[in-house]
Amino acid sequence: MSKFENATITRQANIYFDGNVTSRTIQFANGETKTLGIMLPGDYHFDTKKKEVMEIQSGDVEVLLPDSGEWQHFSTGQSFTVPANASFQIRARSVTDYCCSFVE
Repeated sequence: MSKFENATITRQANIYFDGNVTSRTIQFANGETKTLGIMLPGDYHFDTKKKEVMEIQSGDVEVLLPDSGEWQHFSTGQSFTVPANASFQIRARSVTDYCCSFVE
């Protein structure tokens, strides 16, 4: 999906890691929430509350998912899922444009 319709965008940015990761929250009438963001090259650690599906719009990352001993590579057009109430590490190898969907 290249565009979203009938959505509300929160004007205030979510800013993490001294501005190296930023996103905007999008809410849909059906209650669905997504974020659209940019991640600059670097290593980051995130915690989840809800299950997340992260789609890489452009860029190149390596991800260490919970209960996995191996880093996995994801790039443009690929996605990965992180369970709720978990932690994961991500290495952005290039400027990465992403869409994160929060799943109930």
